[in-house]
Amino acid sequence: MSKSRKTNDLADLTLLGSGRAAKPVRKLETFPNRAKRDYTVTLTTDEFTCVCPMTGQPDFAKITIEYVPDKKIVESKSLKLYFWSFRNEGVFHEHVTNIILDDLVAALSPRRCKVTAEFAVRGGIAITVDAQYLKSNKKTSR
Repeated sequence: MSKSRKTNDLADLTLLGSGRAAKPVRKLETFPNRAKRDYTVTLTTDEFTCVCPMTGQPDFAKITIEYVPDKKIVESKSLKLYFWSFRNEGVFHEHVTNIILDDLVAALSPRRCKVTAEFAVRGGIAITVDAQYLKSNKKTSR
């Protein structure tokens, strides 16, 4: 890869390698997709937390993102800091899953994206939410 191409890939990244102490931030940074073919990127974390909007008790989830990039790829450190920004936010499971999908679509304009949130059992019930986006019909399906 040429030096100018590498510099171009890094041009919009402010969170990666900044030397500053990490803080939660609701910002998804991207870098250019250089591949011409379709391929799937899968990102998973089991460290997602938010809080119940009614009780303030913590909710824990495994989040899986699967997307087919178009022109942009999400930078993973920015995704980690983005997830961290929900830690003290009171939000229902269904809403936060769709917020994550909407923010990814806004940042990436992917060809396809699916967010799966598998929340830990609470009150005897486990909740899994799948939210999907397909560029071809530009709709979010539930």
